[in-house]
Amino acid sequence: MQKHLEPRRYLVSFDTHHLPHLFTDVLVVGSGVAGLRAAMEAARMGSVLLVTKSSLADSNSDEAQGGVAAVMSPEDDLEAHASDTLRLGQGLADEQVVRMVVSEGPAEIHNLIDWGAQFDRSDGELSLTKEGGHSHARIVHARGDATGAELVRSLTAVVAQAPLIQVLEHTFVIDLLTTDNNCVGAFAWDDRRGLTLIWAHACILATGGGGQVYRETTNPEVATGDGIALAYRAGAELRDLEFVQFHPTTLYIAGAARTLISETVRGEGGLLRNRRGERFMPRYHPDAELAPRDVVTRAILKEMQATGDTHVYLDLTHLAAQPMRERFPKIAQVCANFDIDITRDLIPVRPSAHYFVGGVTTDTEGRTNLEGLYAAGEVASTGLHGANRLGSNSLLEALVLGRRTGEAAGAWARHRRPRAQVPLHLRSALEAPRKDQIDLRDVANSLKSVMWRRVGIERDEASLGEAEERIDFWTSYVLATEFLSPVGWQLQNMLTVAKLITHCARERLESRGVHLRTDYPETDDVQWRRHITVQKRVPTLV
Repeated sequence: MQKHLEPRRYLVSFDTHHLPHLFTDVLVVGSGVAGLRAAMEAARMGSVLLVTKSSLADSNSDEAQGGVAAVMSPEDDLEAHASDTLRLGQGLADEQVVRMVVSEGPAEIHNLIDWGAQFDRSDGELSLTKEGGHSHARIVHARGDATGAELVRSLTAVVAQAPLIQVLEHTFVIDLLTTDNNCVGAFAWDDRRGLTLIWAHACILATGGGGQVYRETTNPEVATGDGIALAYRAGAELRDLEFVQFHPTTLYIAGAARTLISETVRGEGGLLRNRRGERFMPRYHPDAELAPRDVVTRAILKEMQATGDTHVYLDLTHLAAQPMRERFPKIAQVCANFDIDITRDLIPVRPSAHYFVGGVTTDTEGRTNLEGLYAAGEVASTGLHGANRLGSNSLLEALVLGRRTGEAAGAWARHRRPRAQVPLHLRSALEAPRKDQIDLRDVANSLKSVMWRRVGIERDEASLGEAEERIDFWTSYVLATEFLSPVGWQLQNMLTVAKLITHCARERLESRGVHLRTDYPETDDVQWRRHITVQKRVPTLV
Protein backbone atom coordinates (compact mmCIF):
# COMPACT_ATOMS: atom_id res chain seq x y z
CA MET A 1 0.00 0.00 0.00
CA GLN A 2 1.51 3.31 -1.06
CA LYS A 3 0.55 6.62 0.54
CA HIS A 4 1.94 10.07 -0.13
CA LEU A 5 2.20 12.87 2.41
CA GLU A 6 3.68 16.15 1.25
CA PRO A 7 5.82 18.45 3.43
CA ARG A 8 8.21 20.75 1.57
CA ARG A 9 11.40 19.31 0.13
CA TYR A 10 14.02 21.30 2.06
CA LEU A 11 13.80 22.94 5.47
CA VAL A 12 16.07 25.91 4.67
CA SER A 13 16.96 28.18 1.76
CA PHE A 14 20.36 27.59 0.20
CA ASP A 15 22.47 28.20 -2.88
CA THR A 16 25.38 25.84 -3.44
CA HIS A 17 27.44 28.67 -4.95
CA HIS A 18 27.35 30.59 -1.69
CA LEU A 19 28.24 27.91 0.86
CA PRO A 20 31.45 26.24 2.06
CA HIS A 21 31.90 22.72 0.68
CA LEU A 22 33.30 19.50 2.13
CA PHE A 23 34.07 16.39 0.07
CA THR A 24 34.16 12.73 1.09
CA ASP A 25 33.65 9.33 -0.48
CA VAL A 26 31.16 8.17 2.16
CA LEU A 27 29.12 10.29 4.55
CA VAL A 28 27.88 8.51 7.69
CA VAL A 29 25.20 10.34 9.70
CA GLY A 30 25.03 9.05 13.26
CA SER A 31 27.53 7.66 15.78
CA GLY A 32 25.79 4.67 17.35
CA VAL A 33 26.92 1.08 16.84
CA ALA A 34 25.51 0.89 13.29
CA GLY A 35 27.18 4.14 12.23
CA LEU A 36 30.53 3.28 13.76
CA ARG A 37 30.52 -0.23 12.31
CA ALA A 38 29.54 1.08 8.87
CA ALA A 39 32.25 3.75 8.96
CA MET A 40 34.90 1.15 9.77
CA GLU A 41 34.00 -0.96 6.74
CA ALA A 42 33.51 1.93 4.33
CA ALA A 43 36.96 3.30 5.26
CA ARG A 44 38.55 0.19 3.77
CA MET A 45 37.63 1.59 0.34
CA GLY A 46 37.84 5.36 0.67
CA SER A 47 37.46 8.44 2.81
CA VAL A 48 34.67 8.60 5.39
CA LEU A 49 33.14 11.61 7.12
CA LEU A 50 31.16 10.62 10.22
CA VAL A 51 28.80 13.36 11.39
CA THR A 52 26.90 13.39 14.68
CA LYS A 53 24.65 16.12 16.06
CA SER A 54 25.90 15.66 19.63
CA SER A 55 29.04 14.05 21.02
CA LEU A 56 30.41 10.85 19.55
CA ALA A 57 29.12 8.74 22.45
CA ASP A 58 25.63 10.25 22.72
CA SER A 59 23.27 7.76 21.08
CA ASN A 60 20.62 5.13 21.73
CA SER A 61 23.37 2.53 21.40
CA ASP A 62 25.30 4.03 24.29
CA GLU A 63 22.20 3.73 26.50
CA ALA A 64 21.53 0.07 25.62
CA GLN A 65 21.66 -2.04 28.78
CA GLY A 66 20.68 -5.60 27.93
CA GLY A 67 23.20 -6.91 25.43
CA VAL A 68 23.69 -8.53 22.05
CA ALA A 69 21.68 -11.62 21.12
CA ALA A 70 24.00 -14.17 19.47
CA VAL A 71 24.40 -17.94 19.47
CA MET A 72 27.61 -18.39 21.49
CA SER A 73 26.84 -21.56 23.43
CA PRO A 74 26.85 -25.22 22.29
CA GLU A 75 23.50 -25.57 24.07
CA ASP A 76 21.98 -23.02 21.66
CA ASP A 77 21.69 -23.11 17.87
CA LEU A 78 21.06 -20.76 14.95
CA GLU A 79 17.75 -22.41 14.07
CA ALA A 80 16.37 -21.66 17.55
CA HIS A 81 17.44 -18.01 17.37
CA ALA A 82 15.91 -17.63 13.91
CA SER A 83 12.70 -19.34 15.05
CA ASP A 84 12.39 -17.03 18.08
CA THR A 85 12.91 -13.97 15.87
CA LEU A 86 10.39 -15.08 13.25
CA ARG A 87 7.80 -15.91 15.92
CA LEU A 88 8.07 -12.44 17.42
CA GLY A 89 7.86 -10.86 13.94
CA GLN A 90 4.31 -12.23 13.61
CA GLY A 91 4.29 -12.81 9.88
CA LEU A 92 6.13 -9.68 8.73
CA ALA A 93 9.76 -10.64 9.36
CA ASP A 94 11.75 -11.63 6.28
CA GLU A 95 13.02 -15.18 6.84
CA GLN A 96 16.02 -14.71 4.54
CA VAL A 97 17.11 -11.59 6.43
CA VAL A 98 16.53 -13.22 9.82
CA ARG A 99 18.65 -16.25 8.99
CA MET A 100 21.40 -14.10 7.51
CA VAL A 101 21.65 -11.80 10.55
CA VAL A 102 21.46 -14.63 13.07
CA SER A 103 24.13 -16.67 11.27
CA GLU A 104 26.54 -13.73 10.93
CA GLY A 105 26.10 -12.52 14.51
CA PRO A 106 28.64 -14.75 16.30
CA ALA A 107 31.45 -13.55 14.03
CA GLU A 108 30.67 -9.97 15.03
CA ILE A 109 31.00 -10.87 18.72
CA HIS A 110 34.45 -12.35 18.01
CA ASN A 111 35.37 -9.20 16.06
CA LEU A 112 34.38 -7.05 19.04
CA ILE A 113 36.51 -9.16 21.36
CA ASP A 114 39.45 -8.74 18.99
CA TRP A 115 38.88 -4.97 19.07
CA GLY A 116 39.00 -4.90 22.86
CA ALA A 117 35.38 -5.20 23.98
CA GLN A 118 35.30 -6.55 27.52
CA PHE A 119 32.27 -8.83 27.77
CA ASP A 120 31.28 -10.30 31.12
CA ARG A 121 32.60 -13.81 31.71
CA SER A 122 32.14 -16.66 34.15
CA ASP A 123 35.00 -19.16 34.61
CA GLY A 124 36.59 -17.79 31.45
CA GLU A 125 33.52 -18.33 29.27
CA LEU A 126 31.15 -15.64 28.03
CA SER A 127 28.40 -15.04 30.57
CA LEU A 128 25.04 -15.43 28.82
CA THR A 129 21.61 -14.49 30.10
CA LYS A 130 18.05 -15.00 28.88
CA GLU A 131 15.48 -12.37 27.93
CA GLY A 132 11.78 -12.47 27.14
CA GLY A 133 10.90 -14.26 23.90
CA HIS A 134 14.22 -16.15 23.73
CA SER A 135 14.24 -19.93 24.04
CA HIS A 136 17.87 -20.02 25.21
CA ALA A 137 20.30 -17.91 27.21
CA ARG A 138 22.10 -16.07 24.41
CA ILE A 139 22.46 -12.45 25.56
CA VAL A 140 26.11 -11.40 25.61
CA HIS A 141 26.57 -8.47 27.98
CA ALA A 142 29.28 -6.16 29.30
CA ARG A 143 29.88 -4.28 32.54
CA GLY A 144 26.68 -5.78 33.92
CA ASP A 145 24.11 -3.45 32.41
CA ALA A 146 26.25 -1.20 30.19
CA THR A 147 26.68 -3.29 27.05
CA GLY A 148 25.85 -0.49 24.64
CA ALA A 149 28.40 1.81 26.21
CA GLU A 150 31.08 -0.89 25.99
CA LEU A 151 30.34 -1.52 22.31
CA VAL A 152 30.46 2.20 21.55
CA ARG A 153 33.73 2.52 23.50
CA SER A 154 35.46 -0.32 21.66
CA LEU A 155 34.21 0.71 18.20
CA THR A 156 35.04 4.38 18.81
CA ALA A 157 38.61 3.40 19.69
CA VAL A 158 38.94 1.64 16.32
CA VAL A 159 37.40 4.59 14.46
CA ALA A 160 39.77 7.02 16.20
CA GLN A 161 42.75 5.09 14.81
CA ALA A 162 41.44 4.90 11.24
CA PRO A 163 43.33 7.44 9.09
CA LEU A 164 40.55 7.74 6.48
CA ILE A 165 37.76 8.51 8.97
CA GLN A 166 37.10 12.10 9.95
CA VAL A 167 34.58 12.84 12.71
CA LEU A 168 32.48 16.00 13.01
CA GLU A 169 30.71 16.30 16.34
CA HIS A 170 27.94 18.78 17.20
CA THR A 171 27.00 19.01 13.54
CA PHE A 172 23.33 18.83 12.56
CA VAL A 173 22.46 17.33 9.17
CA ILE A 174 19.42 19.28 7.95
CA ASP A 175 18.62 17.48 4.70
CA LEU A 176 19.98 15.11 2.11
CA LEU A 177 20.93 16.60 -1.24
CA THR A 178 19.38 14.78 -4.19
CA THR A 179 19.24 15.07 -7.94
CA ASP A 180 17.64 12.70 -10.48
CA ASN A 181 16.83 10.10 -7.79
CA ASN A 182 20.46 10.14 -6.63
CA CYS A 183 21.68 11.12 -3.19
CA VAL A 184 24.80 13.23 -3.76
CA GLY A 185 25.41 14.50 -0.25
CA ALA A 186 23.80 16.56 2.45
CA PHE A 187 23.91 19.98 3.98
CA ALA A 188 24.63 20.46 7.62
CA TRP A 189 25.01 23.17 10.24
CA ASP A 190 27.39 23.83 13.09
CA ASP A 191 28.31 26.88 15.17
CA ARG A 192 31.67 27.40 13.50
CA ARG A 193 30.90 27.09 9.78
CA GLY A 194 27.16 27.69 9.75
CA LEU A 195 25.48 26.01 6.77
CA THR A 196 27.86 23.67 4.89
CA LEU A 197 27.48 21.45 1.82
CA ILE A 198 28.87 17.91 2.16
CA TRP A 199 29.34 16.20 -1.20
CA ALA A 200 29.53 12.39 -0.96
CA HIS A 201 29.45 9.50 -3.42
CA ALA A 202 27.42 7.50 -0.85
CA CYS A 203 25.49 8.51 2.24
CA ILE A 204 24.65 6.21 5.16
CA LEU A 205 21.88 7.10 7.59
CA ALA A 206 22.55 5.64 11.04
CA THR A 207 20.61 8.17 13.09
CA GLY A 208 18.69 5.79 15.36
CA GLY A 209 15.04 6.10 16.29
CA GLY A 210 12.69 8.80 17.47
CA GLY A 211 11.41 7.94 20.93
CA GLN A 212 11.46 11.61 21.89
CA VAL A 213 8.17 12.12 20.03
CA TYR A 214 6.61 10.42 23.07
CA ARG A 215 6.25 11.92 26.55
CA GLU A 216 7.46 8.70 28.20
CA THR A 217 10.57 7.25 26.55
CA THR A 218 13.79 5.44 27.34
CA ASN A 219 15.56 7.29 24.52
CA PRO A 220 18.10 10.11 25.03
CA GLU A 221 17.27 13.65 23.93
CA VAL A 222 19.03 13.18 20.58
CA ALA A 223 16.52 10.52 19.45
CA THR A 224 14.14 12.78 17.53
CA GLY A 225 13.66 10.79 14.32
CA ASP A 226 15.83 13.09 12.19
CA GLY A 227 16.98 10.39 9.78
CA ILE A 228 13.46 9.16 9.09
CA ALA A 229 12.25 12.70 8.41
CA LEU A 230 15.08 13.75 6.10
CA ALA A 231 14.92 10.41 4.22
CA TYR A 232 11.20 10.98 3.71
CA ARG A 233 11.72 14.52 2.40
CA ALA A 234 14.33 13.17 -0.03
CA GLY A 235 11.90 10.61 -1.46
CA ALA A 236 13.12 7.44 0.24
CA GLU A 237 10.54 4.75 0.93
CA LEU A 238 9.61 4.21 4.59
CA ARG A 239 8.00 1.07 5.96
CA ASP A 240 6.22 -0.28 9.07
CA LEU A 241 6.22 3.02 10.99
CA GLU A 242 3.13 2.01 12.97
CA PHE A 243 5.21 -0.56 14.85
CA VAL A 244 6.69 1.32 17.82
CA GLN A 245 7.93 -0.94 20.61
CA PHE A 246 7.25 0.10 24.19
CA HIS A 247 9.62 -1.25 26.81
CA PRO A 248 7.64 -2.57 29.78
CA THR A 249 9.95 -1.49 32.61
CA THR A 250 11.17 2.06 32.96
CA LEU A 251 12.00 3.60 36.34
CA TYR A 252 9.01 5.78 37.20
CA ILE A 253 9.66 8.46 39.80
CA ALA A 254 8.20 11.95 39.54
CA GLY A 255 10.93 14.36 38.53
CA ALA A 256 13.41 11.64 37.54
CA ALA A 257 14.59 10.88 34.03
CA ARG A 258 12.85 7.80 32.63
CA THR A 259 15.69 5.31 33.06
CA LEU A 260 15.42 1.91 31.39
CA ILE A 261 15.31 -1.08 33.74
CA SER A 262 16.75 -3.74 31.47
CA GLU A 263 14.76 -6.83 30.54
CA THR A 264 17.70 -8.87 31.77
CA VAL A 265 16.70 -7.93 35.32
CA ARG A 266 13.66 -10.16 34.80
CA GLY A 267 15.91 -12.67 33.04
CA GLU A 268 17.90 -12.93 36.27
CA GLY A 269 14.77 -13.57 38.34
CA GLY A 270 13.06 -10.22 38.88
CA LEU A 271 9.28 -10.40 39.43
CA LEU A 272 6.53 -7.93 38.58
CA ARG A 273 3.97 -7.02 41.24
CA ASN A 274 0.99 -4.65 41.31
CA ARG A 275 0.26 -2.12 44.03
CA ARG A 276 -1.36 -4.87 46.13
CA GLY A 277 1.90 -6.82 46.06
CA GLU A 278 0.46 -9.51 43.78
CA ARG A 279 2.63 -11.16 41.17
CA PHE A 280 0.48 -10.85 38.05
CA MET A 281 2.41 -12.02 34.95
CA PRO A 282 1.53 -15.75 35.34
CA ARG A 283 -2.10 -14.74 34.68
CA TYR A 284 -1.18 -13.30 31.27
CA HIS A 285 1.37 -15.69 29.75
CA PRO A 286 2.91 -19.09 30.55
CA ASP A 287 6.39 -17.54 30.39
CA ALA A 288 5.34 -14.95 33.00
CA GLU A 289 7.99 -12.21 33.33
CA LEU A 290 9.89 -13.66 30.36
CA ALA A 291 6.98 -13.28 27.95
CA PRO A 292 7.59 -11.11 24.85
CA ARG A 293 7.84 -7.39 25.52
CA ASP A 294 4.49 -6.48 23.98
CA VAL A 295 2.74 -9.03 26.21
CA VAL A 296 4.45 -7.73 29.36
CA THR A 297 3.76 -4.12 28.38
CA ARG A 298 0.04 -4.74 27.90
CA ALA A 299 -0.18 -6.74 31.12
CA ILE A 300 1.36 -3.86 33.07
CA LEU A 301 -1.04 -1.43 31.41
CA LYS A 302 -4.02 -3.59 32.41
CA GLU A 303 -2.79 -3.83 35.99
CA MET A 304 -2.34 -0.06 36.15
CA GLN A 305 -5.86 0.43 34.81
CA ALA A 306 -7.33 -2.12 37.23
CA THR A 307 -5.63 -0.66 40.31
CA GLY A 308 -5.83 2.99 39.28
CA ASP A 309 -2.10 3.40 39.82
CA THR A 310 0.52 5.09 37.65
CA HIS A 311 2.97 2.17 37.81
CA VAL A 312 3.70 -1.36 39.00
CA TYR A 313 6.75 -2.70 40.82
CA LEU A 314 9.78 -4.79 39.96
CA ASP A 315 10.82 -7.01 42.86
CA LEU A 316 14.40 -8.24 43.33
CA THR A 317 14.25 -8.59 47.11
CA HIS A 318 14.13 -12.40 46.98
CA LEU A 319 17.44 -12.57 45.07
CA ALA A 320 20.96 -12.57 46.51
CA ALA A 321 21.88 -8.95 47.18
CA GLN A 322 25.54 -8.69 46.22
CA PRO A 323 25.24 -10.54 42.88
CA MET A 324 22.36 -8.23 41.91
CA ARG A 325 24.38 -5.10 42.71
CA GLU A 326 27.32 -6.45 40.72
CA ARG A 327 25.18 -7.60 37.78
CA PHE A 328 23.27 -4.30 37.49
CA PRO A 329 25.55 -1.53 38.80
CA LYS A 330 24.08 1.28 36.69
CA ILE A 331 20.50 0.45 37.63
CA ALA A 332 21.49 0.09 41.29
CA GLN A 333 23.16 3.52 41.28
CA VAL A 334 20.26 5.30 39.54
CA CYS A 335 17.79 3.81 42.01
CA ALA A 336 20.07 4.66 44.94
CA ASN A 337 19.95 8.32 43.88
CA PHE A 338 16.28 8.19 44.93
CA ASP A 339 16.89 6.17 48.10
CA ILE A 340 15.78 2.91 46.51
CA ASP A 341 17.91 -0.11 47.37
CA ILE A 342 17.21 -2.63 44.59
CA THR A 343 17.96 -5.54 46.97
CA ARG A 344 15.51 -4.36 49.66
CA ASP A 345 12.95 -2.08 48.01
CA LEU A 346 10.44 -2.54 45.21
CA ILE A 347 11.34 -0.58 42.06
CA PRO A 348 8.48 1.50 40.57
CA VAL A 349 8.25 0.87 36.82
CA ARG A 350 5.95 1.53 33.87
CA PRO A 351 6.18 1.20 30.05
CA SER A 352 7.84 3.79 27.83
CA ALA A 353 8.43 4.24 24.10
CA HIS A 354 11.63 2.39 23.35
CA TYR A 355 12.35 1.29 19.76
CA PHE A 356 11.21 2.10 16.24
CA VAL A 357 10.67 -1.24 14.53
CA GLY A 358 9.97 0.43 11.16
CA GLY A 359 12.06 2.93 9.25
CA VAL A 360 13.74 3.51 5.90
CA THR A 361 13.23 0.47 3.67
CA THR A 362 16.53 -1.27 2.83
CA ASP A 363 17.85 -4.49 1.36
CA THR A 364 20.44 -6.73 3.02
CA GLU A 365 23.25 -4.30 2.06
CA GLY A 366 21.49 -1.23 3.41
CA ARG A 367 20.47 0.09 -0.02
CA THR A 368 17.37 2.29 -0.24
CA ASN A 369 15.34 3.15 -3.34
CA LEU A 370 17.54 6.24 -3.85
CA GLU A 371 20.84 5.55 -5.58
CA GLY A 372 23.72 6.33 -3.25
CA LEU A 373 21.57 6.39 -0.09
CA TYR A 374 21.96 3.66 2.53
CA ALA A 375 20.57 3.14 6.03
CA ALA A 376 21.54 0.92 8.97
CA GLY A 377 20.47 0.38 12.56
CA GLU A 378 17.23 1.55 14.12
CA VAL A 379 16.54 4.10 11.37
CA ALA A 380 16.30 1.25 8.83
CA SER A 381 13.57 -1.28 8.12
CA THR A 382 15.56 -4.36 7.10
CA GLY A 383 12.96 -7.08 7.53
CA LEU A 384 14.63 -8.52 10.63
CA HIS A 385 12.03 -7.50 13.21
CA GLY A 386 8.71 -7.71 11.38
CA ALA A 387 5.93 -6.46 13.69
CA ASN A 388 7.85 -6.81 16.96
CA ARG A 389 11.53 -6.80 17.91
CA LEU A 390 13.02 -9.67 19.87
CA GLY A 391 15.02 -8.28 22.79
CA SER A 392 18.75 -7.62 22.13
CA ASN A 393 18.37 -8.23 18.40
CA SER A 394 18.83 -4.49 17.85
CA LEU A 395 22.56 -4.36 18.66
CA LEU A 396 22.94 -7.57 16.67
CA GLU A 397 21.29 -5.90 13.68
CA ALA A 398 23.42 -2.78 14.11
CA LEU A 399 26.60 -4.84 13.99
CA VAL A 400 25.74 -7.19 11.11
CA LEU A 401 23.85 -4.71 8.91
CA GLY A 402 26.22 -1.90 9.85
CA ARG A 403 29.10 -3.96 8.46
CA ARG A 404 27.19 -4.98 5.35
CA THR A 405 26.02 -1.42 4.71
CA GLY A 406 29.51 0.02 5.12
CA GLU A 407 30.89 -2.55 2.68
CA ALA A 408 28.21 -1.81 0.08
CA ALA A 409 28.43 1.97 0.42
CA GLY A 410 32.22 1.91 0.25
CA ALA A 411 32.12 -0.24 -2.88
CA TRP A 412 29.55 2.04 -4.50
CA ALA A 413 31.61 5.14 -3.69
CA ARG A 414 34.72 3.54 -5.18
CA HIS A 415 32.71 2.67 -8.31
CA ARG A 416 31.26 6.16 -8.53
CA ARG A 417 34.45 8.10 -7.82
CA PRO A 418 35.95 8.03 -11.36
CA ARG A 419 32.60 9.12 -12.79
CA ALA A 420 32.14 12.00 -10.39
CA GLN A 421 31.22 15.31 -11.96
CA VAL A 422 31.67 18.87 -10.87
CA PRO A 423 29.02 19.57 -8.21
CA LEU A 424 25.80 20.88 -9.62
CA HIS A 425 24.46 24.31 -8.93
CA LEU A 426 21.47 23.66 -6.71
CA ARG A 427 19.36 26.13 -4.82
CA SER A 428 16.26 26.26 -2.66
CA ALA A 429 14.46 29.56 -2.20
CA LEU A 430 11.73 29.29 0.40
CA GLU A 431 8.95 31.77 0.88
CA ALA A 432 8.57 30.66 4.47
CA PRO A 433 8.81 33.39 7.13
CA ARG A 434 11.80 33.47 9.41
CA LYS A 435 10.47 34.21 12.86
CA ASP A 436 10.97 33.39 16.53
CA GLN A 437 7.43 33.86 17.81
CA ILE A 438 6.73 30.13 18.12
CA ASP A 439 7.33 28.60 21.55
CA LEU A 440 9.12 25.50 20.29
CA ARG A 441 9.33 23.80 23.69
CA ASP A 442 5.58 24.20 24.19
CA VAL A 443 4.81 22.66 20.79
CA ALA A 444 7.21 19.78 21.45
CA ASN A 445 5.69 19.06 24.86
CA SER A 446 2.17 19.17 23.41
CA LEU A 447 3.22 16.79 20.63
CA LYS A 448 4.79 14.35 23.08
CA SER A 449 1.67 14.35 25.23
CA VAL A 450 -0.70 13.72 22.32
CA MET A 451 1.47 10.92 20.95
CA TRP A 452 1.61 9.24 24.37
CA ARG A 453 -2.12 9.50 25.01
CA ARG A 454 -3.48 8.92 21.49
CA VAL A 455 -0.82 6.96 19.56
CA GLY A 456 0.66 4.95 22.40
CA ILE A 457 0.35 1.37 23.60
CA GLU A 458 -3.38 1.16 22.83
CA ARG A 459 -4.91 2.85 19.78
CA ASP A 460 -8.30 3.31 18.15
CA GLU A 461 -9.72 5.35 15.28
CA ALA A 462 -11.10 8.15 17.44
CA SER A 463 -7.80 8.68 19.28
CA LEU A 464 -5.69 8.41 16.15
CA GLY A 465 -7.95 10.80 14.27
CA GLU A 466 -7.74 13.36 17.07
CA ALA A 467 -3.95 13.03 17.16
CA GLU A 468 -3.59 13.47 13.40
CA GLU A 469 -5.83 16.53 13.45
CA ARG A 470 -3.72 18.19 16.15
CA ILE A 471 -0.44 17.26 14.50
CA ASP A 472 -1.70 18.67 11.20
CA PHE A 473 -2.56 21.94 12.94
CA TRP A 474 0.88 22.31 14.54
CA THR A 475 2.50 21.28 11.28
CA SER A 476 0.58 23.97 9.38
CA TYR A 477 2.59 26.74 11.02
CA VAL A 478 5.76 25.04 12.31
CA LEU A 479 6.68 23.51 8.94
CA ALA A 480 5.69 26.74 7.23
CA THR A 481 8.46 28.51 9.14
CA GLU A 482 12.13 28.64 8.16
CA PHE A 483 14.22 28.20 11.29
CA LEU A 484 17.87 29.07 11.66
CA SER A 485 19.00 26.60 14.34
CA PRO A 486 18.75 22.88 15.19
CA VAL A 487 16.02 23.41 17.79
CA GLY A 488 13.55 24.39 15.08
CA TRP A 489 14.68 21.78 12.53
CA GLN A 490 14.49 19.06 15.16
CA LEU A 491 10.89 19.98 16.01
CA GLN A 492 9.99 19.95 12.31
CA ASN A 493 11.44 16.43 12.09
CA MET A 494 9.52 15.30 15.17
CA LEU A 495 6.25 16.58 13.71
CA THR A 496 6.95 14.82 10.41
CA VAL A 497 7.72 11.52 12.12
CA ALA A 498 4.71 11.78 14.44
CA LYS A 499 2.44 12.45 11.47
CA LEU A 500 3.80 9.40 9.62
CA ILE A 501 3.43 7.08 12.64
CA THR A 502 -0.13 8.22 13.24
CA HIS A 503 -1.05 7.94 9.57
CA CYS A 504 0.27 4.38 9.32
CA ALA A 505 -1.39 3.38 12.61
CA ARG A 506 -4.74 4.52 11.19
CA GLU A 507 -4.12 2.53 8.03
CA ARG A 508 -3.50 -0.83 9.75
CA LEU A 509 -6.97 -2.04 10.75
CA GLU A 510 -5.86 -4.95 12.90
CA SER A 511 -3.69 -5.75 15.92
CA ARG A 512 -0.29 -7.28 15.20
CA GLY A 513 2.93 -7.27 17.19
CA VAL A 514 3.41 -3.97 18.98
CA HIS A 515 0.50 -2.34 17.11
CA LEU A 516 -2.66 -2.76 19.23
CA ARG A 517 -5.95 -1.43 17.87
CA THR A 518 -8.64 -1.84 20.52
CA ASP A 519 -11.27 -1.34 17.80
CA TYR A 520 -9.63 -4.06 15.65
CA PRO A 521 -8.30 -6.45 18.32
CA GLU A 522 -7.71 -9.47 16.06
CA THR A 523 -4.82 -10.22 13.71
CA ASP A 524 -6.06 -10.36 10.11
CA ASP A 525 -3.63 -12.31 7.94
CA VAL A 526 -5.94 -12.20 4.92
CA GLN A 527 -5.96 -8.40 4.64
CA TRP A 528 -2.97 -7.21 6.62
CA ARG A 529 -0.09 -9.66 6.43
CA ARG A 530 1.74 -7.04 4.42
CA HIS A 531 3.75 -3.88 4.88
CA ILE A 532 2.46 -0.32 4.86
CA THR A 533 4.85 2.00 3.03
CA VAL A 534 4.94 5.77 2.66
CA GLN A 535 6.95 7.80 0.19
CA LYS A 536 7.04 11.46 -0.71
CA ARG A 537 6.84 12.50 -4.34
CA VAL A 538 9.99 14.45 -5.17
CA PRO A 539 10.59 16.29 -8.47
CA THR A 540 13.07 14.61 -10.82
CA LEU A 541 15.63 17.40 -10.31
CA VAL A 542 15.64 19.34 -7.04
